[in-house]
Amino acid sequence: MFLTRLRDALTEADVVDDPQIIESYRADHAPGVPAGMPRAVVFPRSAEQVAAVLRAAVAERVPVVPRGAGSGLAGGANAVDGCVVVVMDRMDEIVRIDPLDGVAVVQPGVRNTALREAAAEHGLWYAPDPASRDFCSIGGNVATNAGGLCCVKYGVTRDSVLALQVVLADGSITRLGRRSIKGVAGYDLTGLFVGSEGTLGIITEVTVRLRPLPPPAITVVASMPGLTAAATAVQSCLTTMTPSLLELLDRRTIRAVEEWKGLGLDTSAAALLLAQTDLPGEAGEAEARRLEQTFTEHGALEVYRSETAEEAELLLGARRFAFPALERLGRVYLEDIAIPRGRLADLLAAVERIADRTGAIVGTFGHAGDGNMHPTIVAPWDAPEAGTAATAAFHAIMDAALDLGGTITGEHGVGLLKRHGLAGELDDTARRLHLQIKQTLDPYGLLNPGKALPSMP
Repeated sequence: MFLTRLRDALTEADVVDDPQIIESYRADHAPGVPAGMPRAVVFPRSAEQVAAVLRAAVAERVPVVPRGAGSGLAGGANAVDGCVVVVMDRMDEIVRIDPLDGVAVVQPGVRNTALREAAAEHGLWYAPDPASRDFCSIGGNVATNAGGLCCVKYGVTRDSVLALQVVLADGSITRLGRRSIKGVAGYDLTGLFVGSEGTLGIITEVTVRLRPLPPPAITVVASMPGLTAAATAVQSCLTTMTPSLLELLDRRTIRAVEEWKGLGLDTSAAALLLAQTDLPGEAGEAEARRLEQTFTEHGALEVYRSETAEEAELLLGARRFAFPALERLGRVYLEDIAIPRGRLADLLAAVERIADRTGAIVGTFGHAGDGNMHPTIVAPWDAPEAGTAATAAFHAIMDAALDLGGTITGEHGVGLLKRHGLAGELDDTARRLHLQIKQTLDPYGLLNPGKALPSMP
């Protein structure tokens, strides 16, 4: 009966119950978290079809798991037994780009890079740029409030979202937010849904803010003698300027990238700092000089900068290769913690202590400019027992972030992976508020059950 209702609402080709095909849609890229077996996978092409799926699911009390491109790293798109997985990638239309208002309206299946390329044709730019930008979707970015390398200057996805079309748990369709840049009428329901990981409704259209296309960036790279020197250099930069990018790689990550790609990186350095300025003309040149000077004043072993846009992108490749370079070495547990910017040195020291105490192999890289770091724990393929040390280090690093006044996730979301950590971050009242909001908007608990909410102690 349920499958019949789905096929009546969609088309035969857009409803799949073949177990072999379903297998591909059971999980995202998070390691070590469970994934159930769906009853069906559906591929809606409109908000009305999504609404029909939800009405059918409510009528028969079938759990619903929304899925974007499946590139998540927290288990947020993992299926539960007997659910219907709602895959949004066939809703991939860029509805319109309005240069005068500086906005784009897109369906959730649009890839991040596709939107950026379309905006560039109008001399405009969509700022959020996750490392997975070539294959992640805008809907998934909104659902997790994704970040990226440009966050230090331009903020995370929430800072670019103006309005949403959302299908609620009962199948009703609503529009939240507005096309204007400013607007404070009513509660910020748009902000509530950004980062809600599909637990409150399914996003079917997104209106995002576009910015003028920045000029080609100048990249400045510095090899640093110690992690403390790198952290203090970052702090000095941020007190005098706002670079468009400010990233850090530790020694283990540098060596992993160099062994894989042979970019000529200084593998003797304790850390590599990569900064960019996207200011135009002489202002950009002046900021690049200030970056070079700051890094030098904090003991940089070597400082160099790009001369062309192509060279700038090549230098930035060291950062973009960080995760896959570590991933080649074994099973990886990618952390995503964020701390106040002034506690960066404390975090880096804490990660080193945790690695020593647990025996885990940890390579740290991330967005030093906004305090969102990605300590990545590697369990070598030939050392099965390393998984125990990796798990211990993973949880200890989350605890360290909380102790430093930070958070357990800066951009990847809670999903299944970090529910326990979220329970430690929120106090009793905040946990109760989360559960009350969930119950109000999803009274039967059918939307992405078990995700994004704190596990109760």
